[in-house]
Amino acid sequence: MAHVRTSPAAALRKAVLRACLLGGAAVALAGCYGPPKPLVLYPDDYRERHPITLRESARTVEVFVSRGRGGLSPAQRADVAAFAATWKHKGTSGVIVDVPRGNAIKHAAADSLREIHSILNASGVPGRAVLVRSYVVSDLSPPSIRLSYAQLSAHAGPCGFWPDDLGPGDLRVYQQNRAYWNLGCANQRNLAAMVDNPADLVQPRGEGPAYMARRSVVLDKYRKGEVTTGGYPSDSTNSYDGAKLSDVGK
Repeated sequence: MAHVRTSPAAALRKAVLRACLLGGAAVALAGCYGPPKPLVLYPDDYRERHPITLRESARTVEVFVSRGRGGLSPAQRADVAAFAATWKHKGTSGVIVDVPRGNAIKHAAADSLREIHSILNASGVPGRAVLVRSYVVSDLSPPSIRLSYAQLSAHAGPCGFWPDDLGPGDLRVYQQNRAYWNLGCANQRNLAAMVDNPADLVQPRGEGPAYMARRSVVLDKYRKGEVTTGGYPSDSTNSYDGAKLSDVGK
């Protein structure tokens, strides 16, 4: 049998191909048997995982200015009055009024601003709490007078972070029997969005004055030796105002 000789170039190509195949196999095996995924440690309490934080945010109302006429429409007057009412209860800064600057809307903006000042003063916003500024109107947006102030707002989240799968993919995590990270996040976000006064999440409100009319009635009954609580009529049929009470659980 004849011996087939190979050229040095062909031998070199075979050696390079063999090295590439071995390197690819090593990389594949390293991916399969690499180091384990590190455990993500987080608090068990959802209020610590998704805390509700308070920060200042801007409350803004835009009053669009028409080039054809000045002054405010009835709907715009209602918007400004509602803005002033909420500022008295929730505002943590003064009122900033940004007025558009331009010759085409100069007189219309001045008439609208004069009426805005009148509504703010009538609603109890002092003049020293109002700061008027001007800005250049962009050609892509309609001119408007912007009223804004800062107020406290509650925030939580963002939600949707899943550091681990819920199923038994990673047995170390699955066998811990802990609450998953995203649990409770939606509830915290909804609570932050629905709360009327975010400061209530930090501390209780101060006690208001007592209702003196009701207090006088209770004290007068106490002096006479009468029962101070409300009366609830009942009879043998367990009825109140003609309604039959349930006997479930008796």
